[in-house]
Amino acid sequence: MANRIFQGVILQMKETAGRTVGVVDADGVVVACSDVQKLGEQWGWAAEAVAAGGTQQVNGFWLRTLGVSAAPAEYAAFAQGEDEETRMVCGMAAVALSGAKAYYEEKYDRATFVKSIISDNILLGDIYVRAKELHFPTEQSRAVILVHQKEKPESGLPETIAALFPDKQNDFVLSANDRDIVIIKQVPDGTEAKDVMRIAKQVEDAVAASGDVHRVVIGAGTVTTHLRNLARSYKEAQVAIEVGEVFDTDKVIINYENLGIGRLIYQLPTTLCGMFLQEVFKKSPIDALDEETLFTINKFFENNLNVSETARKLFVHRNTLVYRLEKIKKLTGLDLREFDDAITFKVALMVKKYLVSRGIES
Repeated sequence: MANRIFQGVILQMKETAGRTVGVVDADGVVVACSDVQKLGEQWGWAAEAVAAGGTQQVNGFWLRTLGVSAAPAEYAAFAQGEDEETRMVCGMAAVALSGAKAYYEEKYDRATFVKSIISDNILLGDIYVRAKELHFPTEQSRAVILVHQKEKPESGLPETIAALFPDKQNDFVLSANDRDIVIIKQVPDGTEAKDVMRIAKQVEDAVAASGDVHRVVIGAGTVTTHLRNLARSYKEAQVAIEVGEVFDTDKVIINYENLGIGRLIYQLPTTLCGMFLQEVFKKSPIDALDEETLFTINKFFENNLNVSETARKLFVHRNTLVYRLEKIKKLTGLDLREFDDAITFKVALMVKKYLVSRGIES
């Protein structure tokens, strides 16, 4: 489709240009030309010029790449001749063709359409109109997975991930910004969270193979059944990463549906969280508990409040653990062997962790 757009612009310029003008792609193939005999020819020297970018004079032609110079070039406009007037013709052709390309991508490119949806840059009514123009199914199950690069982005990571999803008409790998890569994957109806986690695990494995797994965190939103809900699922994936970085720092993949109470705490005002901690720890603040005591508490929770199993995992006598729990009860007024008190304490620990992540000392 883009090549037809280019050819239409070139044919309109044919008479006024007064010389052969056209477009070559990144492989040096002539995809549009005022001299139709040249269509389909492959110019190796032109491929090198497109890769180099900018404006160049090569082999008796002026060439200028389309689009912003910072992006990898896909096409270049060319005009045959070496004089200054030919250079100007080439430059004007590049501007006209870049505008036509941008219009085409906005109106007809599915990836651009999907990106506008997740970015909330399109009205709800326009989604239906554009989807119809693109023959894009609106009622279809799709999973949204977000790969966030915690450190300096790796230039090859988008390509590594894109290779996992070869169906370019139904699956999309988009760069939301310099650190976030969004995957929109078409999935069968009835797909559940565990199925999405398997897809995310494939992404994790591919990233690990490239040596970058410790530098990313992957968030998964809920499966959507309608195109209009992609933005919501994208935001869920963002929340999954943000909440996971507070409460599940050891995980690479975090699913929004598995955030549990952490999602609720994350949405609470910090002032309310501070009041909650003060009410829970009336006798002494949570900071009064030393590292060894907190380690014991966390192990007790990990073993489902089972005294014998926790003592075995800690390599201590059962009576020693009971003594520690009694000590905690005296300090805080909460008996962790009682389910209600244990729940209160667990939530308090999470609230404390949340406040610390916000730089607030309770």
